Amino acid sequence: MATEFLTIFKTSQSAPGAVVSASVRGLRVAVANVGGTHYAFDDTCTHEQCSLAEEGELAGTTITCTCHNSEFDVRTGQVLAPPALIPLKVFRTRIDGDALQIEI
Repeated sequence: MATEFLTIFKTSQSAPGAVVSASVRGLRVAVANVGGTHYAFDDTCTHEQCSLAEEGELAGTTITCTCHNSEFDVRTGQVLAPPALIPLKVFRTRIDGDALQIEI
């Protein structure tokens, strides 16, 4: 199946240190701005389905789900601390002009 890059929002809508979410083809995707680099991943914690954009706290490249303190690396989706055991799906990003795009 072919993939494509889709625009999800303008880069100005995501300040450094912020996590925002968008809906892309029925998927809820969170985007973390870490020092101007954008990382996109599933917005739903794999432990208890809490929104990471709404319930998460970003510290560097680690997002902590405040529902039960699961931690994930936003660059790779890997679980850094349980109770979550399943990694997050991550999406490649690119910037086209002022548009942030993710690969679906």
